[in-house]
Amino acid sequence: MKGSRILVVEDEEKITDIVKAYLEREGFKVGTAATGQEALEGLKDGVDLIILDLMLPDIAGEDICRAIREDSDVPIIMLTAKSEEEDRIRGLGIGADDYVVKPFSPRELVARVKALLRRTKGLKKTISFNQGDLRIDAARFEVTKGGKPVVLTPTEFKLLLNLAERPGQVFTRLQLVNAILGYDFEGYDRTIDAHIKNIRHKIEDDPRAPSYIKTVYGIGYRFIGSPDEN
Repeated sequence: MKGSRILVVEDEEKITDIVKAYLEREGFKVGTAATGQEALEGLKDGVDLIILDLMLPDIAGEDICRAIREDSDVPIIMLTAKSEEEDRIRGLGIGADDYVVKPFSPRELVARVKALLRRTKGLKKTISFNQGDLRIDAARFEVTKGGKPVVLTPTEFKLLLNLAERPGQVFTRLQLVNAILGYDFEGYDRTIDAHIKNIRHKIEDDPRAPSYIKTVYGIGYRFIGSPDEN
């Protein structure tokens, strides 16, 4: 994990300096950008994770997130003063993997960076369902549906893999958020629902009549795909 490249997109110099110092202390390589345009330019050099402020002077952070998600699954942590639950849900809905509200603890932010990077590295198996219709390659961090690639965010991928590894098992929303984030997260129920909605739109032929992720009303979710013999 040490040596991973982090891009901090933040227009407040003091916050940038603090975050950069804490990350570098843990062995990360840190680049910075004070505007949305600088952030998009910085992505061309390749990064392993982005910490993205939503309130930038030129381009809204939400628009930057959408632009990144058009062709990249790089992990994104939104860093913002917007604290309402609806803001968090909206951010996760457009492709962010985590959401940190200002003022924040730099140590907690570093912990979330590490947790998110751990979820995207070191996975070693391929599983498939419904006669090869859905394939999950954990080693390559790839998913295909009907032979076509599916672009998932790191959090969406981890959530799907966690469900698919245990077909038929019912998971509560709290169990899922602890499994994919590794810590309690305020508003976890709406957070998981937002991620599941995104995943269904990407892997289900009809999200309203799912073949893979079924809602267990009042409890949570379970994976209902039929495992192939590997």
